[in-house]
Amino acid sequence: MTKLIVPQWPMPGSVAACSSTRIGGVSLPPYDSLNLGAHCGDNLQDVEENRRRMFATGGLPSYPVWLEQVHGTEVLTLDGGPYPSKRADASYSRTPGTVCAVMTADCLPVLFCNRDGTEVAAAHAGWRGLCEGVLEATVARFADKAEILWRGWGPPSVRRRLRWDRKSGMPLW
Repeated sequence: MTKLIVPQWPMPGSVAACSSTRIGGVSLPPYDSLNLGAHCGDNLQDVEENRRRMFATGGLPSYPVWLEQVHGTEVLTLDGGPYPSKRADASYSRTPGTVCAVMTADCLPVLFCNRDGTEVAAAHAGWRGLCEGVLEATVARFADKAEILWRGWGPPSVRRRLRWDRKSGMPLW
């Protein structure tokens, strides 16, 4: 069975979040189970089956638009597509039912929404993107920056190798 982590964070009722684990997929070693990345050499049919399983288990309202992440600052606005390029490290939407998704390993998934839950975004925050401003570029997409009420980050998949600053709650690189 596919296992997802569902955070217990305060967010508007129209917004949901989840993070995948590696449990419950079909990929063979070294991709071991629930690999969602089509860019790393895994069998593409296995990746598609893993994505289908995540979609079904998460009860997502729409199929995610999977980005071609490059550790940069580009933000793709999800408006129903088609998209000439999905080369971005964050996605933003104000279309109800749209799923913003990012993939992470040793980077952090950072999630945003406004007070009413009418604008949402997900950013892939690695050290390069953080230094270059991926979070600032993501926030810039919101209509009213003062209304960005909720920002949360999910677990990187290499928690054992990341140290956290207890005072700020932010990762130490």
